Amino acid sequence: MVEHHHRPTLKQQNKSFKSKHATQGSLKDAAKGKVARQSPKSSPASNTAAQSRLNRRNNAKQAQLLKRNAFVSATRIFNGVDGAPRIVAVIPLTEDVSPKLTVASLAESLDSTAEDCPEDGLWKLRADRFKTSLQFCTVPYGKFYAALDACKAADYVVFVLSSNVEVDTWGDTLLRTLQAQGLPDVVSVLYPDSTIDPKSRQGILKSLLSFIQYFVPTQTRIFDLHASSDKLNALRSLAEGKPTEVRWKEGRSSLLGESVEWEDGTLKVTGVVRGSSLSANRLIHLPDFGDYQIEKILSAPLARPTKGANAPSMDIEPVLLIEPDPSSADSLVSSNDPDDLANEQTWPTEEEMNGVADDIQPEIPDAVNGTTPKTVRRIPKGMSEYQAAWIVDEDDEDEGDEDGEKKEEVEMDVMEEEEEMEDMPMDDAQTDTDRRDVHFEDLDMEEEEKQLNQWRSRQREEEDDLSFPDEIDTPKDVSARVRFQRFRGMRSFRTSPWDAYENLPRDYARIFQFEDFKRTERCVRRRAAQELAVVEPGVRVTVHLKDVPQGAAASSSTILFSLLQHEHKVTVLNFTVQRNTEYDGSVRSKDPLVLCVGPRRLAVNPIYSQHTRGGGKGANNVHKFERYLRHGVTSVATTYGPVIYGNQPCLLLRETLNAEAPQLVAMGTFMNPDTTRIVAKRVILTGHPFKVHKKTATIRYMFFNRDDVHYFKPIQLHTKHGRTGHIRESLGTHGYFTAYFDGPINQMDTVCMSLYKRVFPKWVRTWTRAASSSQLDGVQAAHAPQSDDMEE
Repeated sequence: MVEHHHRPTLKQQNKSFKSKHATQGSLKDAAKGKVARQSPKSSPASNTAAQSRLNRRNNAKQAQLLKRNAFVSATRIFNGVDGAPRIVAVIPLTEDVSPKLTVASLAESLDSTAEDCPEDGLWKLRADRFKTSLQFCTVPYGKFYAALDACKAADYVVFVLSSNVEVDTWGDTLLRTLQAQGLPDVVSVLYPDSTIDPKSRQGILKSLLSFIQYFVPTQTRIFDLHASSDKLNALRSLAEGKPTEVRWKEGRSSLLGESVEWEDGTLKVTGVVRGSSLSANRLIHLPDFGDYQIEKILSAPLARPTKGANAPSMDIEPVLLIEPDPSSADSLVSSNDPDDLANEQTWPTEEEMNGVADDIQPEIPDAVNGTTPKTVRRIPKGMSEYQAAWIVDEDDEDEGDEDGEKKEEVEMDVMEEEEEMEDMPMDDAQTDTDRRDVHFEDLDMEEEEKQLNQWRSRQREEEDDLSFPDEIDTPKDVSARVRFQRFRGMRSFRTSPWDAYENLPRDYARIFQFEDFKRTERCVRRRAAQELAVVEPGVRVTVHLKDVPQGAAASSSTILFSLLQHEHKVTVLNFTVQRNTEYDGSVRSKDPLVLCVGPRRLAVNPIYSQHTRGGGKGANNVHKFERYLRHGVTSVATTYGPVIYGNQPCLLLRETLNAEAPQLVAMGTFMNPDTTRIVAKRVILTGHPFKVHKKTATIRYMFFNRDDVHYFKPIQLHTKHGRTGHIRESLGTHGYFTAYFDGPINQMDTVCMSLYKRVFPKWVRTWTRAASSSQLDGVQAAHAPQSDDMEE
């Protein structure tokens, strides 16, 4: 019999006690700060593939729900019987297309007619198939500013292209202007034409699509209104979806007038509030006419149809919604009224006339160190001032090179005599008389005039003109100290201080300035969002404006834009602008232009200055004035104008003989309303080295009389080759002078003196089409060549 034995694996074996790692402290020391990483597969949220798939589905469902709710809330004002219509601006780009026939072609897809649709005006189409309505704003070809205003108020823009006529200069300028202004959703259509060969129709559509994508890159197709399917698809793209809002219109409300009535100075505009909430306390801007106050806002609901086939519709009486609060309503005061008598000098008082200290002469204060340097001369001890006057100074510039042994001997002699010498300050007059007389003889007037004409008629290279664009010739008939009396010299343009409140013009007393503009803007927007007495978007109302001229009611389409608080106040506006690449004309500072920014159009004369790298102020907030706006360079345009909130786009237009065909000069963005930004104009007076001896030279043609040389003597000189120097003394009576530089100069070099003066723009005016025709003479004069005197 075999004896049974259990397998050894069933025996219990206890784990041996490891005394080396028994405590928590020893375990931490062994780990040395390392922490075990938890595997993502072991997390409770995604431990299985099925649970991970459910989480992805849930996240996608929540994102879809958020997008749907945002879309429903954005399109809620368009839904229902009383829903606001979608505004569609119809803009023809060629002369052979008709906006009326374009709207009629779109209406055919809904079995509707557009016989009462005007060529210039509003027409409403009820699209029951899409449960909405469309309000077409037709603009005829050639009305430039009407097209700009229609696109500002529109939800969609329809560009009508022709299959036979190319887009001309007017259409190209309009597209560039609208592109810079900001466009909502765009739908491009081909004008219906049955004469096109069906084989070439696709090629025409591709060519037009390539053209329109240059200005509107989001376009993917051109709808051919000759095809019934494209008509319906074009109308569907207008009736469905969420309109894209232009950024500069955020926080502002607008109203497209469906009916306009003028009575005793009160303009009554009926329409649907769009954009943001409309407050009666804020001002309303009417394009081409200015800013006005709201008298009251009444409701204007549409007539309700009654039951029965032949029953008339029932009118609803308007109800007063809100009125402005006199305590918080904005005023029409746009600028301050400066008191010219506030700082007027008054007669002396009786105490001042009988002053006790009349006989006491005020003590002249000592000069500040460094302002009145004096020449110091080394003389032997005990020598009187009379004896020192006979000592002739050795001119270091006239000495030739010496051998090394001779230099050592001179140094030893100087060291021996240094103990016996003392310093004696000398006056400027005494120093001038002590200098050795220079043998100089004036040329006769005829020879002087001949050489001057030869110098001024020299051909300057293009590189020199770009490196030194501010060079001007000193006038000979006017004294330089009179011609440039408002200019100053600066040791360093970048760091030299300049008081921003020094010698300001009278217009600066009329403007408003902000202590912290960004904080003011935040407070204004916050108060606008918290205001209670407002009309919500989508409500049809009648707005009553006070003191409006009767001509405002004659417009085919009246558009109202609400303003934020303080946007009526005038201040200094700075814009970063770039020239239009297609404009080849000359753009000079202070040329009359039309500034389009937000809903406004202003007649301005901007000045241009350099844009500091990064947009900063620099050490002294001084920026160089630019005489011309040049291609490929970002400049800052400064002008007076109403306050602007946000980074609104701006356009600079130049008027032509055709008031409705302006030229797009530049486009840009609003930068800031900095009133302390100093725009310094630089002029460079140039002189010709007549005689040169190492570091000393005789200069001519910079001045033409002795007094001018002494007047500008403290200002530093520089040359085109990088030398710096100063004026030493005048020679003769024709403006010649000697100058000393920090190194030897070349005979072919040019000596320059930089002078600076702060410049200011001209006062702003509201641009109107009636006044633009009378300003065309000024436009022609702007293209004429101007002298530097006219520029000031």
